[in-house]
Amino acid sequence: MIIDGKKEAQILREEIKKEIITIKNKTNKVPGLTVILIGDFVPSQIYVRNKEKNSKEVGINSNVIRYSKDVTEDEVLKKIQELNNNKEVSGILVQLPLPQQINKEKIINSIDPAKDVDGFHPVNVGNLASGYNAIVPCTPLGCLLLLKKIETNLSGKHAVIVGRSNLNGKPMAQLLLKENCTVTITHSKTKNLKEECLKADILIVAVGVANLVKKDWVKKGSIVVDIGINKLGDKIVGDVSFEEVKDIASSITPVPGGVGPMTIACLLKNTLNCFKKLN
Repeated sequence: MIIDGKKEAQILREEIKKEIITIKNKTNKVPGLTVILIGDFVPSQIYVRNKEKNSKEVGINSNVIRYSKDVTEDEVLKKIQELNNNKEVSGILVQLPLPQQINKEKIINSIDPAKDVDGFHPVNVGNLASGYNAIVPCTPLGCLLLLKKIETNLSGKHAVIVGRSNLNGKPMAQLLLKENCTVTITHSKTKNLKEECLKADILIVAVGVANLVKKDWVKKGSIVVDIGINKLGDKIVGDVSFEEVKDIASSITPVPGGVGPMTIACLLKNTLNCFKKLN
């Protein structure tokens, strides 16, 4: 089974849109998302454009603040403070990567945790790790929602995550622990990576290495979620060799069209949830 992320993202967007219409009819208020985009990095520009388009479609007030790549850190911090104090803004997102002169940690830490729709603030990271309610990073949240569509009860499953980034691997592990999975995190220093992957009932790959996972890395009947996005010539491919693995796995996400659409849909979900908590 190929997991259709586009279809699931569309269903989620429709649910969000309906809820926002209901809220607007009752309160005459809608969620507001402000994105800060620095520089002219093309993938970031495309991603932000998609966020803006999707936000408007579901009824979220979307605003993009653009700065040149040589903007000072102080100017960005000042703008974030303004947005923290602005009651019209439910969610703040600073698009990564940032130019050299701007400290990513300082920027993330300056965002009000209640408006941190990316789920990167240490308060949200800590809440997630502690099993408390938290704003969850959009890509891992999207992966979990896709998994739950296939298998409503993940309890007792052995999940193997390839990649330990703060963006994907670590929060994914916390989410799956909360679902009572047994979780193994692997990474570039793991010995016998292939053998670890072969133990997985659920295999999640997020390392940014094109076609890393081959069919002999995957246990028959496992669920494979591919978070990787890599350019090979004029093709976009994942971290999993899709054509090889799709006949071994019981379910697999394609790239593109798998996790990607769910990431943006979950950003909208996080924005709505932030709005509800703030109002």
